[in-house]
Amino acid sequence: MASDFQAGNTPPPEDGGPSVWLVFKGNKILVDPDNRPPRASGPGELGLELDATHYLGLWQGRPAYTARAPEEAPEPEGLAWHGLYGLFLGWPQDLFGLGARAKQILAWEQGNAFCGACGAAMDEVAEERARRCPACDYLAYPRISPAVIMAVQKDDKLLLARSPRFPAGRMSVLAGFVEAGETLEECVAREIREEVGVEVTDITYFGSQPWPFPDSLMIGFICQWAGGEIEIDGREIVEADWYGPDDLPAIPPSSTIARGLINQVLGVEKLPKGTPWNPEKHKLRAPDER
Repeated sequence: MASDFQAGNTPPPEDGGPSVWLVFKGNKILVDPDNRPPRASGPGELGLELDATHYLGLWQGRPAYTARAPEEAPEPEGLAWHGLYGLFLGWPQDLFGLGARAKQILAWEQGNAFCGACGAAMDEVAEERARRCPACDYLAYPRISPAVIMAVQKDDKLLLARSPRFPAGRMSVLAGFVEAGETLEECVAREIREEVGVEVTDITYFGSQPWPFPDSLMIGFICQWAGGEIEIDGREIVEADWYGPDDLPAIPPSSTIARGLINQVLGVEKLPKGTPWNPEKHKLRAPDER
């Protein structure tokens, strides 16, 4: 199935039709009654004064823009400011990716108003998504922080763990950021060893998902237990155990790659080898959704 989004850096000529607007105010985004980004000919039609406007590409054939509204901005008639986290997790994958792109570009623009090398004010680069320092020529591109997320399988069981950031009872697969000079596979093995003390083998790529909290790209793997008993580190992980499909705790929602990994290991219907991950595939339900 073709994607609804086509990325771009240069907006098309105006044709009189509406554009899609992903407008952020702090950690909230403006949505219509269907919890989707509104369509309007411009900020004036939304009744808002916006800054840091960036063209993203075409969404369902229409130009899509992201912009920042001031903290005191009201709710335009018929629209509402909605919290990002829960909203993003309820969007289909293409729209989630568009929202992630929009949020990360605004964060990049705000974080690179001044040169990190010499402190001069940065300028936009017209021909690509970048900011350039006019004083020292330093270039800043949108930051992406690669992180691995992995399902560890042992026979018919899956290793699930709880971070101290999770609410009590919520468990997920392990994850961690890639370090300098490290391959993704090395990071998978290291994070598992550091956080729960077990060794793994057969590390196999599963899929990826942008994660704009704040600027990660989650790269998923499935691997097999090779030895060792669970010994949690007590800092990154405060609880961990092996679970089967019939004794699952509360787990992440279906729109996340974490849930995709859990489904693939424990689900009845599994994605054929080499098939790109899609959160709409197979619907293994957590106990709290039954």
